[in-house]
Amino acid sequence: MSETIEIRAPKTLGGESVTEGIVKIKKSIGEPVKVDDLIFEIETDKTALELTAEASGQIAEFLVKEDDVISPDQLLARLSIGEIKEEVKKESNNETKKDAPSARKIMEENNINPESVKGTGMSGRVTKDDVVDHMNKAEQPAVKQSEPRKSVEGRERREKMSKIRQVIAARLKASQNTAAILTTFNEVDMKNVMDLRAQYKEAFEKKYGIKLGFMSFFIKAAIQALKEIPEINAEISKDEIIYKNYYDIGVAVGTDKGLVVPVIRNADQMSFAEIELTLVDLGKKARDGKLQVSEMEGATFTVSNGGVYGSLLSTPIINPPQSGILGMHSIQNRPVAVGNSIEIRPMMYIALSYDHRIVDGKGAVTFLVKMKNYIEDPNRLVLEV
Repeated sequence: MSETIEIRAPKTLGGESVTEGIVKIKKSIGEPVKVDDLIFEIETDKTALELTAEASGQIAEFLVKEDDVISPDQLLARLSIGEIKEEVKKESNNETKKDAPSARKIMEENNINPESVKGTGMSGRVTKDDVVDHMNKAEQPAVKQSEPRKSVEGRERREKMSKIRQVIAARLKASQNTAAILTTFNEVDMKNVMDLRAQYKEAFEKKYGIKLGFMSFFIKAAIQALKEIPEINAEISKDEIIYKNYYDIGVAVGTDKGLVVPVIRNADQMSFAEIELTLVDLGKKARDGKLQVSEMEGATFTVSNGGVYGSLLSTPIINPPQSGILGMHSIQNRPVAVGNSIEIRPMMYIALSYDHRIVDGKGAVTFLVKMKNYIEDPNRLVLEV
């Protein structure tokens, strides 16, 4: 007799505000699986989550199709964990050449002759990577439905928007529709911070094994400013304002699937070195798609550095339910007035997008002025004055 267990989506898909994801199916019906075998990958606008088998058995039924939009805790499949059909047992244990199901699926979708693909798996088995390599060499599209469609004149091409990009677009638009977003700007003279980094760069790296970056200065400065302008570290819940007396700072990280926002917990209690080490760890997890849901939940404020891509000025969009997000930008040498003279200084524009329902213009402007003062005189960050 066999027993069937349910495979459900996680109850949270990447944070309080994430309510849907795109499902990718990694197994086939009837295919045997072992504990921890990957069955589903769920893409959200923040990360990719992996669902693995909790027990050995075989896939009995799928309740979703490839690229379906799913919600938290949705039933996705059923796994039979009792007796496995004899023919499936033989297929599982037999090391003869039988192409991987994922490889067969891609070859069928792209009309590829299996005999034309060189297999590198056991006994010449064709794997998914073998098919992808074959397609790359042949300059064929990896996914049939994304093949560009050119106009008659050849002056345009069209690609269907991916499901995950559609989810990102919908959430960003929802943020704009919900919050009363306004953005204010200031500029910061980076000379003193740059001089400080240059002075202690080697000693810092030798002691902590990590480079001293600008982000730790801005996170420290943001925390000090948030303590003085508490409504920017708050959120609206129905007819109440929830003021946060802790500082969990989200940091936007670019990946090949878009921006994700891992969170530095209790950042106000960290040293510069601890912040830099945490940033490196979270950034690597983000780019490898290994971030856990818990590592992206509950930020009270977000910092986004568009300057790494060359952005001179931007208006970042709030990540709800937060009431503010700081945008950093490129450093450029510009002539500025210093006392009664004109000097060339490394300058950065900074932006604060804020929810005008909870933050007034005075508070937003004051926040950026305080940020400017802390960065231009970084000794104040150490003394917290």
